[in-house]
Amino acid sequence: MNQSSPLRRNLGGRTARRLTPVLLAAAIVAGTAACDGSSSPGTARNVRTVSPEPDQSASASASARTQRDFEASVSAAVERNRQQAVKQLAGVKGHGNAVADVSVTGQPVEPSEQFRSALVRVTNPTKKPAFYAVRVEFVDASGKVLDSVVLGFADAPPGKTVSEHANSRKAAGVKTFPRIAQAERS
Repeated sequence: MNQSSPLRRNLGGRTARRLTPVLLAAAIVAGTAACDGSSSPGTARNVRTVSPEPDQSASASASARTQRDFEASVSAAVERNRQQAVKQLAGVKGHGNAVADVSVTGQPVEPSEQFRSALVRVTNPTKKPAFYAVRVEFVDASGKVLDSVVLGFADAPPGKTVSEHANSRKAAGVKTFPRIAQAERS
């Protein structure tokens, strides 16, 4: 036995269905109007912050880090690792002691590309973090080396794989094959 609500009995089923969205919208509008904007969103009016406002704190007085600052610091760290890797590979005879720990995969070539990219993966099989210096060569179909890129992997975790892209502007737009020329673990 399905009993209808008193509202539905008094107004009729169709009228109650029409009024429900209107009443709901009125309740939302009334609730929104009750907020005067003096408190932050999601905070009750009687809740006050104990800590100083961000613009008054000492740490906020220093300029906030922007996305550009972050990218610049990452770029600087990558460049430091690359320079360390170049120095490390300068004294290496042959392919180095870590060629087996490194793999490379070429990325698809687009005719309008600005650079050629290869994904380099380093897996550290040791029990402690290690620095890896890796030289990737981009060679064409005849075997001619078009470019050589050096990457540095700082503190590669033990038993884990880390990756980074080797990018070459000299090999842009040409079908090349990346290969590991040298890899040294220290």
